Amino acid sequence: MTLEELRQQIDEIDGQVLELLNRRAQCAKAIGEIKHSTNAVYYVPEREKIVFDNLCERNRGPLPNEAVQAIYREIISSARALEKRVTVAFLGPYHTFSHIAALRVFGATAEYHPLASLPDIFTEVEHARVDYGVVPVESSMGGGVSDTLDRFMTSDLKIINEIMLHITQYLLSNSPLDKITRVYSKDQSFFQCREWLRANLPNVELIETASTAEAARVASLEPEGAAAIASRLAAESHSLNVVAERIEDAAHNYTRFFVIGRQAPGRTGKDKTAVLLSAKDRPGALCSLLSPFSEEGVNLTRIESRPSRKKAWEYVFFIDMFGHIEDESVKRALERVSEHCVELRILGSFPRGGVET
Repeated sequence: MTLEELRQQIDEIDGQVLELLNRRAQCAKAIGEIKHSTNAVYYVPEREKIVFDNLCERNRGPLPNEAVQAIYREIISSARALEKRVTVAFLGPYHTFSHIAALRVFGATAEYHPLASLPDIFTEVEHARVDYGVVPVESSMGGGVSDTLDRFMTSDLKIINEIMLHITQYLLSNSPLDKITRVYSKDQSFFQCREWLRANLPNVELIETASTAEAARVASLEPEGAAAIASRLAAESHSLNVVAERIEDAAHNYTRFFVIGRQAPGRTGKDKTAVLLSAKDRPGALCSLLSPFSEEGVNLTRIESRPSRKKAWEYVFFIDMFGHIEDESVKRALERVSEHCVELRILGSFPRGGVET
């Protein structure tokens, strides 16, 4: 076929796709009316997980699964907005990695609210001033995020979804590399890129900012010699050039985020459950907590301790595991564990998240 004939074929296919998208949107509007009449939630992560999994199983290419998911994320986001435009809080400002994580979950048509602190996100969701919050919980480089874990101790909110974001750092500037004299960024970004900076910009001044997005904003306002370590989204938003990409020292640099809300997602068959518990103060207490999981065949994926803030040297444990609270093995393990606990709270069962780049 000629180039013109191929373009005509694409135009015809686009017309068919558009018609199907609008038919899909009509179905979504009808679902929204049912949800409104029954007071049901509009964001259903377990349903979206099933949709994505089904699409990946049916995909025969040449589009890779990652591209299919990205396309359908926005289709679902736009359809959800016809039902209700959900509101989402994240650790601001805009164009930070927390903002990117929120976009990966809810798409471009959600209404976003950047907040100054992680406790603020919990508070806004608790008071129903926003529908959902997106909070970092751990990173592969720095471990658990204490502000998030501590706030779970006092909150009744549930974890309803998770996302693993691959953190890729970029050097952004409107000056060439050999003219850069100062670099702005958040302290964690400097830590993640310290070897690259030592090798490529050994004599520059490193200036800390509150966020990578703020670093990009400041660098964009200075006439020459200024750079920022931030995301590609920040480069686009502040009209900065990407001078160098993937400058993080560790290739496997990930941050895990939780979506918090007030609902309890159903089973998908590929789920995780997170719990908070504190043990009775006696010899072998931790062993008593962990052995039921092993005996019931429940795979633990993470365990972390934090001071309880109630009594000196008293700790609570955050434990993640594969499975849903409705799974019999998980249910039995937690029933047995509760016999050895002062407190046990289910923080949520939610679809197992994939890695987003």
